[in-house]
Amino acid sequence: MKISVIQPDILWEDKSMNFQNLTSLIFPLYNNSDIIILPEMFNTGFSMRPAELSEPPDGETFLWMKTIAEKGNFGVCGSYIVQDGIHFFNRWIFVSPDNTRWHYDKRHLFSMGGEDSLFSRGTSKLVFSFRGVRISPFICYDLRFPVWSRNKDEYDLIIYAANWPVIRKNVWNTLLKARAIENQCFVAGSNRTGTDGEGIKYCGESMIINPRGELIECAESDDECSITADISITELSDFRKKFPVNNDADDFSLNI
Repeated sequence: MKISVIQPDILWEDKSMNFQNLTSLIFPLYNNSDIIILPEMFNTGFSMRPAELSEPPDGETFLWMKTIAEKGNFGVCGSYIVQDGIHFFNRWIFVSPDNTRWHYDKRHLFSMGGEDSLFSRGTSKLVFSFRGVRISPFICYDLRFPVWSRNKDEYDLIIYAANWPVIRKNVWNTLLKARAIENQCFVAGSNRTGTDGEGIKYCGESMIINPRGELIECAESDDECSITADISITELSDFRKKFPVNNDADDFSLNI
């Protein structure tokens, strides 16, 4: 499978301009990738104004993703603010070219930024298959909580959609590699670059990592760009058979 991670400079709370910018970054990948991975809140930036910026599940952002997926013949995924009933969610959406969709609601809301007081947290993990690869998505702050992403031979690829600030760049780099090593899986982390409307600067360094914790591809901090890599499920399976650490893993259950 060929996966592509997009690293944009997200324009603050400007959906129309972000759609235009993302479309230009994605266009060279039409018919040349299997999955396009976007960051957290890719259409607005990490805004705490859900009442003003949220959309219904089938709103304009979903329709934009649907169109891009159909034209490019790939899956498109990323998170944005969704209102579902009376609740606001930081919701990760995956849309396939045939309009199949999956979603995951952010479990660990960033309390230090007030996200927990404005959004409802997710209550379940997501694992799904696309073109022969089992995928589990998480959003930004989820990265700090390894129990939540623990792999019991359920998935082959973790996707992290993030708005990760430059002040904590070392944490981003370290924990993405740790998640790949401990879960024996590929990891794709999509982060933004630039500075948001609150003056927070982001570290970029979107990356694709192999199950040994080695970088396959990595973007620079300040570049608006895409990175692409092939991941091999056959090689992953062989590695797990040769070094089956999961056989010795501790058993546990989550209280959700």
